[in-house]
Amino acid sequence: MEFNLSHEQEMIVDSVRAFVEKNLYPFEEEVERSGQVRPELTRQIIDKALESGFYAANMPEELGGGGLNAFDMTLMDRELGRAGMALEYLVARPSNILQACVGEQREKYLLPCIRGDKIDCLAMTEPEAGSDVRGMKCRAERDGSDFIINGSKHFISHADLADFVILFAATGEEDTPRGKRRKITSFLVDKGTSGFTVREGYRSVSHRGYHNSILEFDHCRIPASQMLGEEHKGFDVANDWLGATRLQVAALCLGRAERALDLALNWAANRKQFGQTIGRFQGVGFKLADMRLQLEAAELLTFKAAWKTDQGAATDMDYAMAKLHATETLAFIADEAIQIHGGMGLMADLPLERIWRDARVERIWEGTSEIQRHIISRSMLRPLGS
Repeated sequence: MEFNLSHEQEMIVDSVRAFVEKNLYPFEEEVERSGQVRPELTRQIIDKALESGFYAANMPEELGGGGLNAFDMTLMDRELGRAGMALEYLVARPSNILQACVGEQREKYLLPCIRGDKIDCLAMTEPEAGSDVRGMKCRAERDGSDFIINGSKHFISHADLADFVILFAATGEEDTPRGKRRKITSFLVDKGTSGFTVREGYRSVSHRGYHNSILEFDHCRIPASQMLGEEHKGFDVANDWLGATRLQVAALCLGRAERALDLALNWAANRKQFGQTIGRFQGVGFKLADMRLQLEAAELLTFKAAWKTDQGAATDMDYAMAKLHATETLAFIADEAIQIHGGMGLMADLPLERIWRDARVERIWEGTSEIQRHIISRSMLRPLGS
């Protein structure tokens, strides 16, 4: 593995960072204060991202996307992660899972998302089915050439902005050595479909302006043509997407952690107490050293997972280790950065308290830290027959 960046990759890093600083940073305070991203600002950021060639950079060039590979997308996401989630999300990457669209689905869902004309969201989590995805109760039952959907989802990110939902629902059961297991199918469900309601979600301490929603399905009828992939094989469709999303979370956390470390380093180099800069005190200097050490380690794990993805060799354990270490490193660095700043670190004048709050959700969504550790340990034990 060689992680020296090519000239083109250095251009990605420099241009995305410049975009973030110019087009996203100026609006962070407004979003924090209001808890909203104005519709005209949403459109402005999307248009600028399209103009800059950053929008849908994860999609193949032949479909109109940027054609970036996993490693290049990781570099891009690391820079986007320096900004608040509600803003950086708008420099969008449509869900990779949409590449499973076929026939008319491509014209109705995939291509409009790549052009920035539509926004998708993913609906998997339920009140009683978080980490245990197979425990979902939202059901889709066949009725002739249609499916009728009943149930609910919650914690659905940016469903308030989305034009349609990539829905995972139970469509049957099968017997396994560990008992009955639900069969899962994925669907494309448009907002405005009769029987489908999007409700305001919960107020979260993390990511102000980036909302979660509650989805309710009450005898919602959709045609079978809106099934994504094959019936009962929703997880087959999602496999690539799930890994890529954990990699994306890791990369975004690297950007936030680096921004927090930069702030702490500059403060330590300039803040004076007892006649010298505080960075010269061992108690602060050792913190900076530990922060850099953890960030470098998280970056290497994340880059390794991205590199292996491009080689077709990435495993669930690679994604789990990258996501686990990057999210926990962000929490550590954000907390230490505040400690170095003292009381000023908790003031809204600096972005540190926001980074600190935002860091909390990263160890929960897209698979909790406990789930990641389970994946890692099972991957270690399975070859030994345990």
